[in-house]
Amino acid sequence: MCSNASGVAVDPSRQLDLLLSAPAQSLLNMLSAQDIERGLSELRLSKALRKQHPPALVAAALALLELRQRGRAKFERAEDMYFTRAGLEQATAEPVAHLHAQRFRAFDQVADLCCGIGGDLIALAGRGPVCGVDVDPLHLQMAQLNADVYGVAVDVCLSDVRAIRLDGIAAAFIDPSRRTDTRRLRPGASEPPLAWCFGLAQSVAAVGIKAAPGLALDMVPDGWEIEFVADHRELKEAALWSPALRTSARRATVLPSGDTLVTTAGPAVEVARPGAYLLDPSPAVTRAGLVEELGRALGAWKIDHQTAFLSAESPLHTPFGRWLRITASLPWNLKHLRSELRALDIGTVDVRKRGSAVDVDDLQRRLKLSGSRAATVVLTRVQNRPWAFVCSDPA
Repeated sequence: MCSNASGVAVDPSRQLDLLLSAPAQSLLNMLSAQDIERGLSELRLSKALRKQHPPALVAAALALLELRQRGRAKFERAEDMYFTRAGLEQATAEPVAHLHAQRFRAFDQVADLCCGIGGDLIALAGRGPVCGVDVDPLHLQMAQLNADVYGVAVDVCLSDVRAIRLDGIAAAFIDPSRRTDTRRLRPGASEPPLAWCFGLAQSVAAVGIKAAPGLALDMVPDGWEIEFVADHRELKEAALWSPALRTSARRATVLPSGDTLVTTAGPAVEVARPGAYLLDPSPAVTRAGLVEELGRALGAWKIDHQTAFLSAESPLHTPFGRWLRITASLPWNLKHLRSELRALDIGTVDVRKRGSAVDVDDLQRRLKLSGSRAATVVLTRVQNRPWAFVCSDPA
């Protein structure tokens, strides 16, 4: 499928070789079976294990066990997978990887460039032949091992992606590195650079790029689709799709449901006084600039020209935001807000804000509440005036 122009051979690290040895496999199986508690017990466990096993083996096994436990947040089969700390951090979570793979269903062969430990590679292999390319021999071997865990066939190639030949391949996905050995790069910075990634579309028909959600939108060429993906309320990424894969100018997708909202033409959403309920849109919706589209779809209205909150008289069904029932609505004033919260017997507040300059930590300290109930305080603007809402979840 693809070949390394330089012909470099894979040379995995000694640590992974150690972990793949029979003694290490036996130790890992024993530790997994015991469902080891982490934290304070780890030091005692390490000391006990070192009486029976070489220190290097114990250290490697315990480090991998810790990463496998963290990996459960991303992978269903993390307990059998292989990770490095950096590889796990950048790896695409399983539900998001499956979302990426859906874009490539029409292509016979796909190249996964900068495949890392194999998050996207495994999902792409579920739809057909795929070649994973990475410059890191350790990550590349882990990608192969992790694909074996999922029972999917992959082809892997050790190379700088800029030296790879993609002969006969019409589709490619790339997840460029967004961190160095010591720090995370600023949004829009990566290796290889985004400009090179966008340039792939000149030689490969269909290109998808995984980017940081804070990416400046003016960096994306005309004709590309920008898809913002959130898992529950956490914004995960910006996925960039070349014209051959584009289905809309902007898209917001929420997981685990997979519901999606796209750019549509229509009249401006009305701006009016708040109703009985407030909708806090998914961060994927706000980042994609689709609040107007959501408002039109729901028949809701905006409470301010600039802020992203929507309002309605009832909690309309939508996967694209969280409804809050408005208990109190008042112009922003610390004294009046504190008085309102005390009258409602509120002792604990979750403060959210959009378009407000109030320091949340300072506000929490100055409220000095002692009630028995909890509430959500929303700080925002209503028709260009600083405003506060006291809210609860809908009944």
